[in-house]
Amino acid sequence: MITQPMVWSPQQCELGEGARWVDDRLVLVDILAGRLLQAPGDKPGALREIARLAVPLGAVAPVAGTPGTWVAAAGTGIAYLLPSGRLEWLDRPEDSNAVPTRMNDGAADPAGRFWAGSMAYDATPGAGSLYRAAPNGDVTRVLDGMTIPNGPAFSPDARTMYLADSARGHVDCYPVDPLTGTLGTPAPFLRLDLATGTPDGMTVDNDDHLWIAIWGRGEVRRYRPDGTLDLTVPLPARQPTSVCLGGPGGRRLFITTAAYRLTPASLADGALLAVDVPATASPAHPFTPRP
Repeated sequence: MITQPMVWSPQQCELGEGARWVDDRLVLVDILAGRLLQAPGDKPGALREIARLAVPLGAVAPVAGTPGTWVAAAGTGIAYLLPSGRLEWLDRPEDSNAVPTRMNDGAADPAGRFWAGSMAYDATPGAGSLYRAAPNGDVTRVLDGMTIPNGPAFSPDARTMYLADSARGHVDCYPVDPLTGTLGTPAPFLRLDLATGTPDGMTVDNDDHLWIAIWGRGEVRRYRPDGTLDLTVPLPARQPTSVCLGGPGGRRLFITTAAYRLTPASLADGALLAVDVPATASPAHPFTPRP
């Protein structure tokens, strides 16, 4: 049964993103403001700021064995975000991009690697890339020629990665070698008409169904593994940006939204939303450093 979506945390984010369920709480980012935020997991309440950076913050994942430390897609690269709020860079590969570029969405996979995409500030076509941070700290560009990469999201067995290029309305699925992280040949999973909304942040539930925030459409959709639509959740916000399952019993779907360029914005635009759904998912996977 799906309940009516509700405003969980009312403070407006310009570009809320990166919802992750970590240690019985929800964390999210406000990308352009460089803020890492925390929301209560058991009942609606205010957002609390964990960190504020001088660069955009696209997404984080917890770091195994070091509470309070995150691996972050930030600025022009990937870094450790320490409890002090200081960034300790693994690499800043987008420093050499010919156009001004920032990191966007990212997530850790079940094997402990961290993946994150980059995009041009002006969404220059093909200027973005996807990077993989290995447990030893090495950062590798694994895909290029993207425009606005969102996701990635991983199947529970770590063998499939879903990746959106929002500007094109595409979601592709890639075979993943769970031992090495090597990507195989992608297959088209979803193609959307941009006039009817664009695919943004995603998550995979324990039944291997893919949940996608549909920017500009004001809804979240759940797709079966074969790419057919399973259900649609209408929202009171026009620009949902990411989704994550958590809360008591793991059946609460949290949705970040954006007030970006909305004039006027409603009270729900930019707020954190929540709705109970008939699905569960594992908490956010940690980045697992190893020599």
